[in-house]
Amino acid sequence: MRVLVVGATGLIGSAAAARLVSLGHTVIAVVRVNDRAARRLPTAETIVVDLQQATEPEAWRPHLAGVDAVVNCAGLLQASHGALRKVHGEAVGALFAACEATGVRRVVHVSAIGVEREAASDFSETKLVGDRALMARDLDWVILRPSVVVGRAAYGGSALFRALARLPVVPLIKAAGPVDAAQLDDVSETIASMLSANAPARIVLELVGPERLSFEDLIFTYRRWLGIDNRWAVRVPDWLVAAACRVADFAGWLGWRPPMRSNARRELAHGSVGDAAAWIKTTGIRPKSLAEALAGEPASVQEHWFANLYLVKPVAFAILAGYWIVTGIVALGPGWDGGRHLIEAAGFGGLTAPAIVVGSVVDIIIGLAIVVRRSARAGLYAALAVSAFYILAATVLVPRLWIDPLGPLLKIVPIIALNLVCLAILGDR
Repeated sequence: MRVLVVGATGLIGSAAAARLVSLGHTVIAVVRVNDRAARRLPTAETIVVDLQQATEPEAWRPHLAGVDAVVNCAGLLQASHGALRKVHGEAVGALFAACEATGVRRVVHVSAIGVEREAASDFSETKLVGDRALMARDLDWVILRPSVVVGRAAYGGSALFRALARLPVVPLIKAAGPVDAAQLDDVSETIASMLSANAPARIVLELVGPERLSFEDLIFTYRRWLGIDNRWAVRVPDWLVAAACRVADFAGWLGWRPPMRSNARRELAHGSVGDAAAWIKTTGIRPKSLAEALAGEPASVQEHWFANLYLVKPVAFAILAGYWIVTGIVALGPGWDGGRHLIEAAGFGGLTAPAIVVGSVVDIIIGLAIVVRRSARAGLYAALAVSAFYILAATVLVPRLWIDPLGPLLKIVPIIALNLVCLAILGDR
């Protein structure tokens, strides 16, 4: 069977694509950009489609030729209302209309738990729009509404849970609602089963785990898995959580993907619970609890590294970007005279002032490039190149700086090391 998988680089989409390939299906992966995550997919074909632009059926028709079924795993939890409306409502509505027009009858649509109840956020509201668009079509549709999905792969919320569990003292969010966490393997297996010849149609299934956990229970389950026995915790005031989410919203505007933004906070407060009875009856799948799933895969050194680094990552990038920006500003302001003496000692003569200005502006540009996700990699490589140039030039022109008691050249070495760390952990998929 040829299956078009939309959102194939996401947590659920990538797992579903891998599962379908393992069963012998041919998967055509629809991705937003042909990046490293897309190139790692076990597929023979990748199609680049920007869902915010593909809001008419004609945008989808060429991609449905020869396709037997469609699996839609596209979802944005952290985005503007306009982007959510286009991706969850208009784009998938256009896709479903194109399926009906071209005769692709089987559509499996991954929604979210609780969207038919009181909308907790723009995410739930727009997800429901997509659900209703599919229900209105003459198709053999299946709508899957998973709770919070966790698994071996860590992304978004599941990554945050591990990171919080690894802290010396666990921060607890008072307003967090209960969670019936679903396992990623169970979700991907369900998607595959809905493509079988005898699979039911025109049904809605809630995919939830067998164990209802509070936010505290969820974090401490991961904590035990990581081998930490103590239950040290502290309640985080709501105002502090709200402030952190606003900072994360700004980071999202810059292109980063922090897991705990305002939409996620509202969804977390709403809870993520449901009833697995219909799911179990329909598929025969026995959903695993979080503790049971974790017990089957003991935490490795990689898990500990990831949990430790996850919350360090934004701090490292903020420090590195701040270093370059502040260095440039200081050189143009209070550090002008000190810089002038150094440049003059290097023999620049009349070019001293222009050299300071150019160097300072380059430093600031590098820092700003690191701040923005899209340009961060280029900024990090530029930082390495400029750091190497500073060391080489100073070694040739002012070698005494190596034995200066303040260590202006020696201090570049740990900055280079931090730069290399940031390059190593830049990816988030």
